[in-house]
Amino acid sequence: MLIDSRLRSVHKDRTDADPEQEDLARQLISSLGPEGLEDVLDGACTLIFLYVKWLREAHEAHEAHEAHDKDVIEYVVPTLVTTLRRMTRSIPPEAIPTMSGMVIAAAIGLSPTLWRQQYGDWKKTELTPLEATAFLLAEHINRITEDPDFATRMITEALTQVEAG
Repeated sequence: MLIDSRLRSVHKDRTDADPEQEDLARQLISSLGPEGLEDVLDGACTLIFLYVKWLREAHEAHEAHEAHDKDVIEYVVPTLVTTLRRMTRSIPPEAIPTMSGMVIAAAIGLSPTLWRQQYGDWKKTELTPLEATAFLLAEHINRITEDPDFATRMITEALTQVEAG
């Protein structure tokens, strides 16, 4: 929900930003408490895993047609790092290796949550970079598919399948 809200706000005219929706998102996060916040962090890591899994499969399918030897790490991580580095007001440089490490972990099939746990608790300075990473991956998928709602719909369909299964 949070990533979808960010995607929609970016694609709207900046003057159309919905402060009420932003307030609701802030209230939701602040009302969760420590356990709820951990669930949101795990959810963001799950989004990263699913987005990278989709990107890996898309690149593998493309490689089969084009005979390229590049993988998702080679295509996605450099762009992600470059974009995060440009976000100097929101993303501290020391958080970028953690975010790229999580994406690489997901690209080789490891859970970003389990990979991240080896480094201890989340730091407050890593929360915005985590959200930005999930957002940037979703936006990358939307650009590839030329569908501004594809990443959100993909997650919604995955959740529906889990509930039905």
